[in-house]
Amino acid sequence: MPLAVYVIGLGVFSMTTSEFMVSGLMPALAEEFGVSIAAVGYLITAYAAAMTLGGPVLTVGLLRTSRKTALLTLIGVFFLGQALGALSSGYGMMMAARVITGVASAAFFGVGLATCAEMVGPRLRGRAVSVAIGGLMIGTVLGLPAATLISQHFGWRASFWSVAVLVLLTGLVILRLLAASPSPESVSVRAEVAALVNVRLWAVYATSMLIIGATFAAFSYFVPILTDVSGFAPETVPLLLVAYGLATVVGNAIVGRLADDHTLPVLAVGLIALTAALVIFAAFAEVPVLAVAALILIGLVGVTMNPAMAARVMRVGNDGALVNTVHSSVITTGVVIGSWGGGLVISAGYGLTAPLWLGAGVAVLGLLSLLPELVQCDAGTGSGSQSASASSGEERAACLDAS
Repeated sequence: MPLAVYVIGLGVFSMTTSEFMVSGLMPALAEEFGVSIAAVGYLITAYAAAMTLGGPVLTVGLLRTSRKTALLTLIGVFFLGQALGALSSGYGMMMAARVITGVASAAFFGVGLATCAEMVGPRLRGRAVSVAIGGLMIGTVLGLPAATLISQHFGWRASFWSVAVLVLLTGLVILRLLAASPSPESVSVRAEVAALVNVRLWAVYATSMLIIGATFAAFSYFVPILTDVSGFAPETVPLLLVAYGLATVVGNAIVGRLADDHTLPVLAVGLIALTAALVIFAAFAEVPVLAVAALILIGLVGVTMNPAMAARVMRVGNDGALVNTVHSSVITTGVVIGSWGGGLVISAGYGLTAPLWLGAGVAVLGLLSLLPELVQCDAGTGSGSQSASASSGEERAACLDAS
């Protein structure tokens, strides 16, 4: 695996830490700006919304630049946004900083994954994505606690500056390490956008959104479920969340190894396991041992399906930056919908375990969204050369793996 792939993973780690760090700085930010905790929560929402809406737009603007130039530009924009956050003197200034960093982050994810795919080729795309996306997993395990710890000892501005310095370091390494490539002047923005006019691609996007939505319907409410239903002491919950985070790191590595050659089976088995874990958690949340077991299983098969999701998107669409950035936006939409849906069922009076049941239902929908492709592959592999001539080499390989 090229070293540059790991450097892109470092950038993903930095930006993931920035995305979630506000949740660990809420009291300090609320006091600094004289706003409510809920208002600080909107800073997280603004980041996610900026990723969803602004990331693809910025990516389109960088399509005619080289991958190296695009990555360095996005790192520069992100650094400026992060520095603006560290220097913020008011809530409005901080909100602007979050929007800037959110837009740059989404575009970096898309361009970064496209760069990884180009460096390793089709047969190792899933493994390369798992390395890059590993930065996201490690960001939730180490980045968020580290940012919170820095804030407690040196103030919240130090947390913002720490991420800014880490992103700047990533840029310097990319500047030195990533080989320069000519600007793709032949790239047609219209053709890149036209690649999105693909019903099958949007069906694949839908599966990704359902997987992430199912996971975050549960993840967003782990803390109250573990304390108020499972009966764990508040000081124990951080350790359980670390265990969950470590499970995501392990699961991501395993899926990355399998994603290229067994894309559909990985997604199908993962969704079955995710559904089972959510049902067990919901039905037996009051049994601590089963609750912890379900929690770890969700970590192993939830967001860790990202490499397989990305491999499937690139197989059905292409490995271009815009297709990957839109995929990142779709995943972020899944996070928002899952969290919002979980809160909705709790507010409706269905109890704290309701988000788990909701997540299980969404995971079933994700599994159903795979069935047409699984059935098509099964029929195709059984019909010999006629089917083989009607599909691309990569699609035939995927079908053979699925069968």
